[in-house]
Amino acid sequence: MTAGPWYSGEPGSAVRVSVPDPSPRPPVRVADGLAFGGDYNPEQWPREVWDEDVELMREAGVNLVSLGIFAWGTIETADGVRDWSWLDDIVDLLHQGGIGIDLATPTAAPPSWLLAAHPEIAPVLADGFREPPGGRLAWCAASPVFRRYALRHVEALAERYGRHPAVRLWHIGNEFGGGNARCYCDLSAEAFRDWLRERHGGLDAVNAAWGTQQWGHRFGAWEEILPPRGRHGAPNPGLYLDYERFSSDALLSQYLAEKAVVERHSDAPVTTNLMVGAGAQVVDYATWAPHTAIAANDHYTLVDDPLREQDLAFAADRMRGLFPDRRPWLLMESSTGSPSWQRRNRAKDPGEIVRHSLGHVARGSDGAMFFQWRASRSGAEQFHSAMLPHSGTRSRVWREVLELGRHLKTLKEVQGTRVERARAAIVADDPAGWALQHGLKPHRELSYGRELREWHRALWERNLLCDVVPPSADFDGYDLVIVPTLLTVAEPVAARLRAVPERGGTLLVTYLSGVCDADSQVIPGGFPGAFRDVLGAWTDECYPLQAHETVALDDGGAVAEWTERVHLDGAESVVGYTSGTLAGGPAVTRRAVGDGAAWYVSAHLPSDSIDRIADRLTAETGLAPAAEADPGVEAVRRVGDGRSFLFLLNHTDADRNATAEGLDLLTGESLGPIVSIPANGVRVLRETPA
Repeated sequence: MTAGPWYSGEPGSAVRVSVPDPSPRPPVRVADGLAFGGDYNPEQWPREVWDEDVELMREAGVNLVSLGIFAWGTIETADGVRDWSWLDDIVDLLHQGGIGIDLATPTAAPPSWLLAAHPEIAPVLADGFREPPGGRLAWCAASPVFRRYALRHVEALAERYGRHPAVRLWHIGNEFGGGNARCYCDLSAEAFRDWLRERHGGLDAVNAAWGTQQWGHRFGAWEEILPPRGRHGAPNPGLYLDYERFSSDALLSQYLAEKAVVERHSDAPVTTNLMVGAGAQVVDYATWAPHTAIAANDHYTLVDDPLREQDLAFAADRMRGLFPDRRPWLLMESSTGSPSWQRRNRAKDPGEIVRHSLGHVARGSDGAMFFQWRASRSGAEQFHSAMLPHSGTRSRVWREVLELGRHLKTLKEVQGTRVERARAAIVADDPAGWALQHGLKPHRELSYGRELREWHRALWERNLLCDVVPPSADFDGYDLVIVPTLLTVAEPVAARLRAVPERGGTLLVTYLSGVCDADSQVIPGGFPGAFRDVLGAWTDECYPLQAHETVALDDGGAVAEWTERVHLDGAESVVGYTSGTLAGGPAVTRRAVGDGAAWYVSAHLPSDSIDRIADRLTAETGLAPAAEADPGVEAVRRVGDGRSFLFLLNHTDADRNATAEGLDLLTGESLGPIVSIPANGVRVLRETPA
């Protein structure tokens, strides 16, 4: 066969993508107290540095480190040739120092000898370019060659360390999808066709789901179906969305294959590090989390984000929402200062290390860990911050790391408690985000994460706790459910959302929600099709605004980006357009449904308009903050076993007050009924029982 851009050069069939239903698992604890530590890469350093590392870890209060994440090529130096001596040494050294290990299967980084012998395992981009060695996650999830070598190494690793007492947690791979989210090679195409057979059944069902009569693209044989390759921006929406789902499942199948090998040799819990944040993610994390013993997240704020603390809160609320029981999760990676991958990598301000870390703990993390322990002298991440920076123990970063370690040790009793039950929820769905942001849409520059962040911000600034939940969540326990730009939705999910106002709750739906079904086919009858009846309002035409164009509202605000012509069918207008083509028409509507209400937001509202709606929603639903506090103070409560812990985080440069009472675990002071939170500081109160 002549090698072309899609030819894998590899005999045999693709890996079959199969994802079983997850088994229910109880919550786990991976450290004695809140976990504290980070990625540790001793292979980057001479042996004499290791003793100093362990000594400094003990000084800082580190109790867990992630080990071996990129060490495959350092252990297996040639095909089947392994040198365990250095890993044996460091595992025993850490154990002697009382430091637990989160041991990684190092399959995120195939060794150079494997890539040289089998270059066909590297992923292929949509334009046919095969990724060269040197990048992250340089493997295709459909490659049987990669799967075979990876599982062989995982088997050897798990056999050797599966029963070691220092191994408290297994860390499969690293940030799946962070460099290989999609592969478009022939093997991936073959695996995709197998996946389609399992999802849809017959070829006629695929044609029906994708509406392939459009442009005459009906498929007459399975072999005609290919990934959405090439550079054109108009793939079939159904094909595109299914390929995104398949790609997520393909990576998940690799995780599950490695996990199964580990569990044959070890009873320690198994997880992998997700990258949950706002917007559409690289994989569908709602389908991944149930397969983890403890959901773990890597979270890095953007240095140019004016609301970094709210982005952190959103990610934490989304992590907590991945499990119906809101069980504790784990912050696996964050930064002590500047990352290395943004355009301008600014250091953190004084106090941010502690405040950001405790912000994650406040919202459900049972620890705070970092990338990485000691800053690297060389390699792509040589300028990434670390717990022990290049400037060493004389640095401000090191002093704040020591302070954080003391705080986490003091907060040991918080471990295992859960964030109190939220009465508000925001629905977030990665597949809906993929569908919104790709292909020919009325507005091709809309970000899925924008509406998610903006509605979350309005609640966050009011200290109204909200869970960010997937469509599979049970909505019955929420008084307020917000559905931002959920373009695609399955009918069973839509029915459960429509039931929210019918049982007395409040449902708020934004533009471009419920427009398409789960196959990305438009629901006829006017937008938003899936929610049209319960909202009592519908749209017949969309009016995306041009750059720098705005439309005035009768609440004093001005809309940019998106507007719609809305017709009332039982709802009332709450906010109206006062300029432009739609002047006199409704922009925001509300329909009373028994004791409940259904709102429709047809416009890309400015923050002040959203704030006014949030105030009304708060009054109507009776939502209450965790504590009455000055602006700029974040208040979150964790509870369990009859105990209550109130976290108060001051994100301003001045002292602020909150109404609360209890023992501050960080200082030992009894405080209340008015508590002063120092500028950029944190209080954690063990509250006095009522």
